[in-house]
Amino acid sequence: MTLIIAHRGSSGTHPENTLPAFAEAVRAGADCIELDVHFTKDKHLVVIHDESVERTTNGKGLVRDLTLEEIKELDAGSWFAPKYKATKISTLQEVLNLLLQMQYRGILNIELKTDKYHYPEIEAAVSEVVLSRDWPFSHWYSSFNLESLRIMHELEPEAQLDLVLKKSRATVEAALELEFIEGIHPSHNWLQENLELVKTYPKPIRPWSVNLYLSMIECMNLKVDGMFTDFPEKANRVKSRLRR
Repeated sequence: MTLIIAHRGSSGTHPENTLPAFAEAVRAGADCIELDVHFTKDKHLVVIHDESVERTTNGKGLVRDLTLEEIKELDAGSWFAPKYKATKISTLQEVLNLLLQMQYRGILNIELKTDKYHYPEIEAAVSEVVLSRDWPFSHWYSSFNLESLRIMHELEPEAQLDLVLKKSRATVEAALELEFIEGIHPSHNWLQENLELVKTYPKPIRPWSVNLYLSMIECMNLKVDGMFTDFPEKANRVKSRLRR
């Protein structure tokens, strides 16, 4: 059955990539929770999607030009709804601690956001935090950046590594040739434009972002291995109906 992957947490109902979004994803019964990591100026791992803070906070500037202290001063929730004005950007460690506290037993998909700027040694820093103890959940890594995945493969040879892409045919073919790439995470548009290939592609396919009921049903009927959605609770309702 298709895995329900909470895209940046339950980002359709809570501010994306924040502790409230991840807590809601756990409550909603997501099989997997996805997040994005960047490096601050002082080499702290923070969970945010964009390279800059403008879209999802009241601040300005690139993550890599700001210290953790400066980033922690930002409001990361008001853009979504006033009631989340106290929400902050979290470190990767804080998200791991939340999932531990909630005894989450699914999968954590950590996306290395190195496609526009490859933070030196971010892979080693992420791996060190993730391997620092045993967690009740398992983990995968994904990235648009093949070099990041190569580095992560050297650090954790047994870890599942997935290639994220929009619609590039060359990237889809590259994923087939590289043994350490377990599967692909393409855009939902790519899925719709390549339905015949989807049926025969030999590696797992997990499209993003699947938010409409009909799109969710389509993915489940195609039996893709997983789908990234901003609405994990809605996706689980669809899955339950199809099972019946």
